[in-house]
Amino acid sequence: MSDNILNCYQNRPCEFCQRTDDCPEKYGEKRTYEEYNLTVHYYCLLMSSGIWQRGEEEEGFYGFLPEDIQKEINRAAKLKCTVCKKKGASVGCVISRCKRSYHFPCGGERGCIFQFRETFPSYCWKHRPSQKRPSNPKGSSQCTICLELIEHAPSYAILTSPCCKNAWFHRECLQCQALSAGVFFFRCPVCNNKEKFQNEMLRMGIHIPEKDASWELEENAYQDLLQCYQHCDIRRCLCKNGRDYNEPDSEWEIKRCQYCGSSGTHLACSSLTTWEQNWECIECRTILAKSNGSCQKWRKRSLPMSEKTDIGDGLLEDPSPKCPRQSPGSHLGFLVRQLGMQKREVSNILRELRSQINTKPTRLNINRQNIWDSALKAFQKRNFNPANTIEVNYVNCKSKIELDICHSSKEDFFLLLMLHLQNSSLFEGSSSKNLSFDSQALKDNLYYEAGRMIAVSLVHGGPSPSFFSRTLFNCLVYGTENVKATMEDIADLDVLQIIKQIESAETLSSLESAVSDCSDYLTTVGCLKLVTALCDKDMLVNEILNYHVIRRTLLTFESFRQGLKTLGVLEKMQMNPDAFCSILCYKPEKLSAKLLGDLFTSHGLLGADKARSLDFWMGYLQETEGGESAVTLEDILVFATGSHSIPPIGFDPEPTIMFLHIKYPIGKRHLNCLELPITKSYEKFKRILDFTIRSTLRNRSTLVTTMNAEN
Repeated sequence: MSDNILNCYQNRPCEFCQRTDDCPEKYGEKRTYEEYNLTVHYYCLLMSSGIWQRGEEEEGFYGFLPEDIQKEINRAAKLKCTVCKKKGASVGCVISRCKRSYHFPCGGERGCIFQFRETFPSYCWKHRPSQKRPSNPKGSSQCTICLELIEHAPSYAILTSPCCKNAWFHRECLQCQALSAGVFFFRCPVCNNKEKFQNEMLRMGIHIPEKDASWELEENAYQDLLQCYQHCDIRRCLCKNGRDYNEPDSEWEIKRCQYCGSSGTHLACSSLTTWEQNWECIECRTILAKSNGSCQKWRKRSLPMSEKTDIGDGLLEDPSPKCPRQSPGSHLGFLVRQLGMQKREVSNILRELRSQINTKPTRLNINRQNIWDSALKAFQKRNFNPANTIEVNYVNCKSKIELDICHSSKEDFFLLLMLHLQNSSLFEGSSSKNLSFDSQALKDNLYYEAGRMIAVSLVHGGPSPSFFSRTLFNCLVYGTENVKATMEDIADLDVLQIIKQIESAETLSSLESAVSDCSDYLTTVGCLKLVTALCDKDMLVNEILNYHVIRRTLLTFESFRQGLKTLGVLEKMQMNPDAFCSILCYKPEKLSAKLLGDLFTSHGLLGADKARSLDFWMGYLQETEGGESAVTLEDILVFATGSHSIPPIGFDPEPTIMFLHIKYPIGKRHLNCLELPITKSYEKFKRILDFTIRSTLRNRSTLVTTMNAEN
């Protein structure tokens, strides 16, 4: 009997729209008041033009009292729907001169817009709000949600994002997402903007319910995330109780991989003595080894002297790499690790590009005193091929080849070239730079050559420029039409003053005065417009920024972009933006004792002599980092490799240290090998290294100065 009553209620039609559908997503909750013999859809009631909520939220139907609902039904019974021609049209267009009335479902089918905010107004298909058509409406793209093709033409069924250019959606897709996400999680699928996006979608009739997201309401939705992996995956598990046995605070406690967390081992099965020791599964270890080019670099430790005294020849033979533990909650530590991973990724990419370099040599004769002109002359030669192996000879003004001082002429050349580009007129800005507009340089094709030089430096083992602004980088990767310039991109102080004057206007009259003061400039750049409201200043500022940083330099940008295509660098940048951003927009990682300790792989010696020598080496690096040495960490790197910093591509061959029975250290820069003497005391070890490195670099500097004077 109760089932029959329930079915009877469910099949009752809504008093307004006369439909029996019980679909909360489309019509809202359906409710029946038996004593009044009323059945209504919540949205039909909410959008009705002649009723207001006179009760509290818990009274009646969310504040709509039954007697008021009956009065609205009586009023609507006299009105005919302009869509279906039936009575009960309770919803009317909010425009006062419009006489159209319709049922809520009929209005939706006809293209009416219902705004679920404030007074819940409704607009008929003739007066509904619309979105601004783009200046270039041609073309199509994918709906960001369903990925089906969609035309670039705003309409009732097609909406565009207010915060992202070229972001288009089907109305149905947006409505489904809004119903699922709710007011707390509904935001732009592209840029994650919430306030601006929600306001525009509400204006265009997207209903955003005031509820939590559907995935947050699902019971035990994240239960699986609370489960820890508890299984020993070592090939030969030593535990008699099986691979799933886990006894905390014992040798049979299961330790998870510190990187993936999806593999485990008993402490005893991997010879781990304490829980604090880190462990990686074989899959992660393989990935890390490939990423760095050598697994040995991950098998080193940077330990205090006291902790390393009793370590024998097992220092580099430990079955699992040891890395300093970071606090899981440290955001800074996360960013540092992320940046490091991106730099390792770009190193692998550049090594892949280096595979196209052949063994045929191309010799560049470079004058140190005129690095730009001599480099330009070499690059513009008809027979210059960036895929050949580059060899650099330094020559004086008489074209005589200088003595090869350090086996690193190529690295020095690329370093000096990047420094010249950073300070050249081709770029503007302080530390983060954008392209400038130099008409003569554009005519001479210098922007193209600059892009080509940067690409060649990256692939041939030179340094990266590291001075690109994020705006310049994003333009190269995502296209100029998808990038918004910022105030930090303005290098011209006069233009910056104009923008600040406009931005600081607090009233319409002060804005008009600011526009009038700089009308000549605005006319010249094509940004002079009539301002009718204070909010127009934001649009004006954005147009000035866009012109000065992007539109003004489009020709130089295209020339520079073509140069970066050399050796496939630009294509890899666009495929791996995060990785390349880490080297083009950020300075190289500051040298540290740990970084150099991990960089050099140890060879030679065994047993106690090796442990003692490694202790001396790490202690020397740590004292140098702390300023307690006569040299710097950069001096040590230059002495061993000829490079002032670690190039993005890494070193080839990999840097090594060898402990030999010699009197003084030797830096074999062509092999990236540092030969160190074996001594019985640390004081002697430090004294010899300080003296040799300082003397060698000082003599080199003196020799270069003398040669430059003779030139």
